[in-house]
Amino acid sequence: MEHFQISILDLTVIGLYLIFIIWWGLKNGKSYDSQSYFLAGRSMSWWVVGLSLFAASISSTTLIGQAGDAYHTGLGVFNYNLTGVLVMVFFAICILPLYIKSKIFTIPEFLEKRFDKRSRYYFSSICIIGNIFLDAAGALYAAALILKLILPDVDLQLIIIIFAIIAASYTIPGGLSSAINAEIIQAGILIVGSIALTVICFMQGGDYFADLYANGDLSLKLIRPLTDTATPWLGLIVGMPILGLYFWANNQTLVQRVLSSKTIDEGRKGVMFTGFLTLSTLVIIAIPGVISRSLFPGLEKPDMVYPNMVLNLMPVGLLGIMLAALLSALTSTLSAILNSTSTLFTIDFYAQFNKNASSQHIVRVGKIASAGIIVIAALWAPYIGMFGSLLKYYQEMLSYVSPPIVAAFLMGIFSRRINGNGAFAGLMSGLGIAVIMLFFKNSIFGGLHFLYIVPILLIISMIIMWMVSKCGEIPKEDKLQTTTYRFSDFKKEISTLRHGNIWSNYLTWGVALVVICLFILLIFS
Repeated sequence: MEHFQISILDLTVIGLYLIFIIWWGLKNGKSYDSQSYFLAGRSMSWWVVGLSLFAASISSTTLIGQAGDAYHTGLGVFNYNLTGVLVMVFFAICILPLYIKSKIFTIPEFLEKRFDKRSRYYFSSICIIGNIFLDAAGALYAAALILKLILPDVDLQLIIIIFAIIAASYTIPGGLSSAINAEIIQAGILIVGSIALTVICFMQGGDYFADLYANGDLSLKLIRPLTDTATPWLGLIVGMPILGLYFWANNQTLVQRVLSSKTIDEGRKGVMFTGFLTLSTLVIIAIPGVISRSLFPGLEKPDMVYPNMVLNLMPVGLLGIMLAALLSALTSTLSAILNSTSTLFTIDFYAQFNKNASSQHIVRVGKIASAGIIVIAALWAPYIGMFGSLLKYYQEMLSYVSPPIVAAFLMGIFSRRINGNGAFAGLMSGLGIAVIMLFFKNSIFGGLHFLYIVPILLIISMIIMWMVSKCGEIPKEDKLQTTTYRFSDFKKEISTLRHGNIWSNYLTWGVALVVICLFILLIFS
């Protein structure tokens, strides 16, 4: 592994950043009761929600994994963000209002309100396991890889432990409010630093990118042939939206930030704002990854391309700021995962077991759970290196587990006929199929791309849910009031919005996002 020397000035900048972010997070923490600790008192404005959501979503798989994937296969990896933005628009319009109206703390809690406890406990268990062993451990591992370049003589496990302590130091005492307020700062540093890096990257390798575009190089195409091993065009339509729904609409780590919004309208605008910021990753992550082929040819590990850009291209002083930005992305993700996983364990399990527990007692349990979660993730993190590309590791695992869960939410929200037995049968069948896939994927599907397998798993789960539900009772009305989508409610909303300011209308923002997505597809088709 290549090692880098950085100046005392840059190390000072990084040190001051870490001290400041811990102080700022602790200063803005709220832990008076369960609502303030786990949902920041449901008091956040749209721009706070948007920045926090963006910072939390820029995980190791996004910043390091997508840059590495762009270096290796081209811009096709940006399709995940592009379809994700379209999913955000759908989520904000159709699903988010139901979450907020239901007054839930956790996304699995919504499944109980719509179906029963069995679905809630299953989904919450899946989320906790995924958050610890995929997301939190992945963020720790990515941070350790970067710091290992600067401190080559320090043990990888020790770096992971130190980084875990930094993230936990403000997240555990202050809860979601600490995490969100830290993420606002982290998002700002990340955006400014990434723009500076992109400008320098274009100054040194812009001609290479221009030549690729002029020659119609396949690596710059978002719409790829069916035979493409990275992102075939059909996968864009049938596979990626399902993964996007799981990531943006069913993910406690991200949606918890939206649940902290003051109103439904603030939450919707926050999601739309995140959509605009997410589109910027084309310029600040994906394209620099492609340009880096000419700047750093022959990298053995594509995941190291982003750290190489930062450590080789940034001048003294700015390097410290950019490393702070890089650590910001990873710290914000880790703190978000830590808080959300603690919320899942405490609200979905402990609070159900001890129904007489006071709000303050629930908060104490949440803090203890956070400490346990970060310890487990830190111990597991070093083993992630065995799985190759961070992005591939994340997506392959997610592609098996997420379709049945997405099926349960879609069927529950858009069909009033699906009952608890149907949902649970679909989820359990999906779990069984996922286990079989881990061992016999090649025997069943051969070399079929996982983006094609995702919709197959979704459809199988939906069919099971429908058939079992048809054999049982129709759900009672109290299960449907705040958990099912009604087009009549949307029509009333449209008529109300007509009389307001068009520029403050969340639907205007949504239309703008869709138009920009189509424009990007046209440019890189």
